[in-house]
Amino acid sequence: MRKLSIIFLFLILVTSVSNAQQDAQYTQYMYNTISVNPGYAGSRDVLSLTGLYRTQWVGLTGAPRTFTISGHSPLKNEKLGLGVSIVRDQIWVQDETYIDVDFSYTINTSETAKLAFGLKAGAHLLNLDFAKANAADTSDDELSLVNNVDNRFSPNIGFGLYYYTDKFYIGYSAPTLLRRKYYEDEQVAGISYLSRDNINHYVIAGYVFDITETTKFKPAVLFKAVTGAPLQADLSGNVLFNDKFTLGLAYRWDAALSGLVGFQVSESMMIGYAYDWETTELNNYNSGSHEIFLRWEFRSSKDGVISPRFF
Repeated sequence: MRKLSIIFLFLILVTSVSNAQQDAQYTQYMYNTISVNPGYAGSRDVLSLTGLYRTQWVGLTGAPRTFTISGHSPLKNEKLGLGVSIVRDQIWVQDETYIDVDFSYTINTSETAKLAFGLKAGAHLLNLDFAKANAADTSDDELSLVNNVDNRFSPNIGFGLYYYTDKFYIGYSAPTLLRRKYYEDEQVAGISYLSRDNINHYVIAGYVFDITETTKFKPAVLFKAVTGAPLQADLSGNVLFNDKFTLGLAYRWDAALSGLVGFQVSESMMIGYAYDWETTELNNYNSGSHEIFLRWEFRSSKDGVISPRFF
């Protein structure tokens, strides 16, 4: 039984944490808005494709890794937007895949402002492989006490509101409304456990200040709330030079300090990188977190040369 202590610790953590299950987190959330708010779909007025990879707490065995790929675009009826995203999230013995389709409908609230209503529909696949626990000298019979999960399917729906102008945006969303059960009430070596989702609520906002003709400053915030867990607040400030080069700092409340850099390689392509320093005791056991993203945007010839929007 001592050799199964790691697994039992995991089950205890699942019992306490998963009742307040958090979605994957991103430092460069300002470039990955579609993952949390379906109202964002089509808001950039072009076909926009984004890929993002995050490896968290490097050096800590079983630490989270997240890969996201998404695309969204307005449709022929410019009031309608469509998006698709795939997220693969791995942590220790667990990996999850989210496949979502986003729809938005946008109305003009003034000559310069728009309000988008978004719906999200998707599927969630869960795998649990306790053999990855690597409990030394643990026999197959001992591991068999714990039931693995293979591609367990559950549906998902969500919604979002997104209001924006050329300089300002604010949004609210709940991307996961269905409380999915990861596994039912079961007994494992006398321990009863149950894992399910709670609803994650997001509020995002940002504003672009024109410092000079060639310099823009954008502060942004993201708040995430879920029952049973502390409110998560992400604060960031990014400076854009000549519509090409971005430098920024971010702070995740009571968790991490981050540095961000981005470069608009061409009219179509942007690349960005972020590094997180933990501000908790966890800093003693890892060498930080890395996050890189690429964005491609496709404009027709009639669009001409347009300065990339800062959000």
